[in-house]
Amino acid sequence: MAAPKKGRRPAGGQSRPGRALALILIAMVALTGGMFWSGHTTPRLGIDLAGGTSITLKAKAEPGQESAVNETNMNTAVGIIERRVNGLGVSEAEVQTQGRENIIVNIPRGTNEKQAREQVGTTAQLYFRPVLAVAAAAPQPAPTASSSGSPSASPKPSSSASGATAGEKSATPTATASTQGRALTEALKAPSPTPTGSASSSTTPKATGTPQATPTPDAAQAALEQKFATLNCLDPKQRSVAGQGVKPAEPTVACGEDAPGIWSKYLLGPAAVDGKDVDDAKGALDPQRGMWIVNMEFTDAGSKKFQAITSKLASQTDPQNRFAIVLDGEVVSAPSVRTTLSASAEISGNFNQQSAQDLGNILSYGALPLTFETQSVDTVTAALGGDQLEAGLIAGAIGLGLVIVYLVAYYRGLSLVAILSLGVSALLTYVIMALLGPAIGFALNLPAVCGAIVAIGITADSFIVYFERIRDELREGRTLRPAVERAWPRARRTILVSDFVSFLAAAVLFLVTVGKVQGFAFTLGLTTLLDVVVVFLFTKPVMTMLAKTKFFGNGHPWSGLDPKRLGAKPPLRRARRATAPAAADPKEA
Repeated sequence: MAAPKKGRRPAGGQSRPGRALALILIAMVALTGGMFWSGHTTPRLGIDLAGGTSITLKAKAEPGQESAVNETNMNTAVGIIERRVNGLGVSEAEVQTQGRENIIVNIPRGTNEKQAREQVGTTAQLYFRPVLAVAAAAPQPAPTASSSGSPSASPKPSSSASGATAGEKSATPTATASTQGRALTEALKAPSPTPTGSASSSTTPKATGTPQATPTPDAAQAALEQKFATLNCLDPKQRSVAGQGVKPAEPTVACGEDAPGIWSKYLLGPAAVDGKDVDDAKGALDPQRGMWIVNMEFTDAGSKKFQAITSKLASQTDPQNRFAIVLDGEVVSAPSVRTTLSASAEISGNFNQQSAQDLGNILSYGALPLTFETQSVDTVTAALGGDQLEAGLIAGAIGLGLVIVYLVAYYRGLSLVAILSLGVSALLTYVIMALLGPAIGFALNLPAVCGAIVAIGITADSFIVYFERIRDELREGRTLRPAVERAWPRARRTILVSDFVSFLAAAVLFLVTVGKVQGFAFTLGLTTLLDVVVVFLFTKPVMTMLAKTKFFGNGHPWSGLDPKRLGAKPPLRRARRATAPAAADPKEA
């Protein structure tokens, strides 16, 4: 029985350290190759380091509702705007209140800043309005014998509904210019399909190629018709004021961008559904039809309103079977209705992934309790952050240098293992940060850099714990190879407990904070996890292999593992051999 015990491997032994080293080497090569293959060889920088855009929004209450500008509504608005920006994949964006009625939105460079500015700026109420007429963006000349009117077909995504959920994609109208002009004239003659019965239901202009103002008893309606006839949606100034300041119960005109650079103008009835009636909306890929759609869910009250308006629109012809989704006075989509809808609906058409997700984002977060106007849009330079980063990097380099000096002075040759382990950890941290930029939108800011600097001490502490355990075993009189293996289980428990506490603190900090502090917490948590990986897959296998070398195994004075310098006891094995003969022969005693 004694022979098998003598050849047994010590507890915590590692039979093949080469496998662990090969595994971490493969991971490093794969991650580094992925970084160069993706083209993102540097981490994305936050607004404090790379600069970006700072937008100031001022809250405005509706007339007679000045009390709506309060802390509760402002906090709600901050949450909605933050979710809208993050819905675009913009990470490290800061959204916070300033004073009583201002909201500051900081968007880091490197994101789609134009798209984010448009989303942040569109923060007014969202309405669903029935479409009375659609015309080309610019005022059209009077019709001739060969052609009359103006194009009224709009390539807006069309609603496809079967029951209350999904259906087929409806085709875009392709009428000729003359028939389109006549259709627009007839639309203005016909009663409008509005659920509330407003003044727009008695629209009766003359049948000309383009809608012209006709004297009627209702002067407000005549002015609206004139405004629609003369509206030029190709003019940015006219687009910005069209549909602004109109009450939900009143008809209005608005502009809508059908495709990049292609605009149409709309004559719209009173709002039938409020944006607050939308419970949820999101863009999704329909795998059966292979197309992107937008699914909408309504609240109980919204379902009743939406059912009422769609039941009237479904019996109309184009374009009066459409409802316009109007945000900040602009038509973001004008789908047609083919059947009565209630609790849910689907919008389909010429969507791609980006446009479907954008529309879903608008529908989900479009209904704010306040309206906002953009006070300023400023470009933030990275000069101040760059100076702070330089100072932080200098401080980090000094700290790292002092750690290395201490390791060399105290551990001598053993410090080589610690320095190599720090290098592996640093490489993995850099590569993963570079990959996380395009993957999840991670942006490196100043607090994140501080987290990486703090992680140097945490990582070095793990190596020191292991080294000291090995030296304790040497002091007990063991040789290096068994000391390395016997020290590992103890050191492993201590390292795991220490790293778990650090990771738990980072996770809690990440969950309960916002903005830049999350960058610190994320970096600290990431480096803590990498510390465990490096210690298990690099530091321990390297020590196992070095224990077999003469320089470390024989305890060279410069190895940092010299038994004499450590005050080691006589070797345990020699002591047992010396006492064995005396115990074996009792007669000599």
